[in-house]
Amino acid sequence: MATKCGNCGPGYPTPLEAMKGPREEIIYLPCIYRNTGTEAPDYLATVDVDPKSPQYCQVIHRLPMPNLKDELHHSGWNTCSSCFGDSTKSRTKLVLPSLISSRIYVVDVGSEPRAPKLHKVIEPKDIHAKCGLAFLHTTHCLASGEVMISSLGDAKGDGKGGFVLLDGETFEVKGTWERPGGAAPLGYDFWYQPRHNVMISTEWAAPNVLRDGFNPADVEAGLYGSHLYVWDWQRHEIVQTLSMKDGLIPLEIRFLHNPDAAQGFVGCALSATIQRFFKNEGGTWSVEKVIQVPPKKVKGWLLPEMPGLITDILLSLDDRFLYFSNWLHGDLRQYDISDPQRPRLTGQLFLGGSIVKGGPVQVLEDQELKSQPEPLVVKGKRVPGGPQMIQLSLDGKRLYVTTSLYSAWDKQFYPDLIREGSVMLQVDVDTVKGGLKLNPNFLVDFGKEPLGPALAHELRYPGGDCSSDIWI
Repeated sequence: MATKCGNCGPGYPTPLEAMKGPREEIIYLPCIYRNTGTEAPDYLATVDVDPKSPQYCQVIHRLPMPNLKDELHHSGWNTCSSCFGDSTKSRTKLVLPSLISSRIYVVDVGSEPRAPKLHKVIEPKDIHAKCGLAFLHTTHCLASGEVMISSLGDAKGDGKGGFVLLDGETFEVKGTWERPGGAAPLGYDFWYQPRHNVMISTEWAAPNVLRDGFNPADVEAGLYGSHLYVWDWQRHEIVQTLSMKDGLIPLEIRFLHNPDAAQGFVGCALSATIQRFFKNEGGTWSVEKVIQVPPKKVKGWLLPEMPGLITDILLSLDDRFLYFSNWLHGDLRQYDISDPQRPRLTGQLFLGGSIVKGGPVQVLEDQELKSQPEPLVVKGKRVPGGPQMIQLSLDGKRLYVTTSLYSAWDKQFYPDLIREGSVMLQVDVDTVKGGLKLNPNFLVDFGKEPLGPALAHELRYPGGDCSSDIWI
C-alpha cells in the first residue's frame, strides 16, 4: 500500500504527497467484548472497503487475542512517515495496547495484510516492572524507530501520565520516555512536533475513576482532566501546564499536519469545546476556545443538560478541514479551518445519538436545532449509539465512522449498543465547498458477529492515515 522507491522508508515524505496515495482497500479495527456479556477475547477485525471487491463492506478476517477483557482501544504502527528517510524500515506491525489489562499485542499485518497474525505479546508485569505504568492508550512511532505509548495510570489504577518506550524491531520494553519521576498527573493522548521541540499530551481521568462508568459526582470533585501538558521534546520533561477554563476532559489532540506548524486542536469531551493551542512569540504556548457545542436542556436523561460529548477529532492532511464527533447528540461535523482561529461549520450529519425522535429523551430547549433528528436507518438497520471514532481517507473524500466509545460508558449511555453491537458507516465528503453525505450502501453491522454483538472502535489503514502519521 505504501509508496515504493529506492531509498526511502515507509509512508510518504509529506502530508500533501500522502494525499496522492492509493485508495484504502482494507481497514483494521479492534472489536471489544468486555462489558458485553459475551465471554470471548477482543479481536482485530479486517474489513474490505474496496467497492470493486465481492467482499466489499464485509469483515473478511478476525484475529482473536489470547486473553479476556483486555479492552483493546487504539492502535499504532511500528514505523510510519516519521521514518520515511530510513530505507531499512517498513510498516508491517500494528501495535495494539490494551486500555484495561495493559497488555500490548504486536500484530503482523505485513506477511498477509488481509489475514493478520499475532507476532508478540508484551505482558503487563513487564510494563509495570520497567516503567511503573499501566492502562495504555495512544501509540505513535518515533523517527528513532522506537514506539511510544501513553498511559493513563499506574498498576494500582491511580493517575499517571507517562510514556512506555518499545524497541521498534524487537518490541522489548525499554523503559519510560519521560525522565524518572517526571510523569504528568494524568494522561491520555499525545502528538509531537520536533521542528518546534515540543510534544503536547492530554488527560482523561485516573483509571479508577473512569473504569466502571461515568459518575457526575467525579466531575464535581475535580477528578476529570482539564489541562494540556507541554513537553520539551529533546529533554523529555514538562515545561508548561496549560489550564483550560472550558476544556473539561481533553481527549484527542492533533497538531496541524504541516511539520512547520506551531498550532493544533484538541477536543474537550465534557465541555463539548474545540480548543486551539498555539506557540507564542516568546516560545511559550497558549490555548483558546474556538468552537463550542451548546448543551441541550432535556428530560428523560441522566442530567437536565446533555453535552455534545466531543469524543474524536481529526484534521485532513492538507490542514483545511477539522472533523469531530458529538457522541451524545449524535452528529458529525466538518469545519473549514483555513483560518484556524475562526473555524467555519461546513458540514453536519446526524448518525443516531441520544436525542432522536421517539426515544426516551425529550429535548426541552435547543440552541441549534428546530426539532429532534430522525433515527438513522441504514440498509434496514436502525443504528444504535452515536458517531464516535472517525478516520479520513488519504485524499480526504471518505470518512469512516464507528459508534463505540469505551465499553463501560457504552453500557451506561447506549445500552442498545451492548445488545445490538456497534456499526461502521461511511460518509462522502465534499472537499471543494465542504459538506457531508452518508453513503446509504455502506454498513458493517458488528451486531451480527459469529460470537455475538461486538463493539468496534478505532480505524486504521495499512498505508497510513490522518491520525497515525506524523511528519518531521
